[in-house]
Amino acid sequence: MSFKTGEFVIFEKSKNSTHPSPHAKDVRPAEHGETYSYIIEKFWKVVRVFENGTIELETRRGKRHRLYTATPQLRKASFWDRLLFRNRLF
Repeated sequence: MSFKTGEFVIFEKSKNSTHPSPHAKDVRPAEHGETYSYIIEKFWKVVRVFENGTIELETRRGKRHRLYTATPQLRKASFWDRLLFRNRLF
């Protein structure tokens, strides 16, 4: 998948905690019920595309991440994603 600078992407991050966020998806309790595992959708912007198959992403607060474009949890934000989640995008 090819990405361009300035595009919005969604990264599905796996998390574990005792209290899932209101935006949590696919919430599953641990074996003994003390914690939960779940997925949070992170809305990031492509800042830079590298030739080695990686991209640099930026959060709304300016934190930077670098991921391979072939990462299965990474996808482009569709028109509907941008419309439905416009308050979570920049």
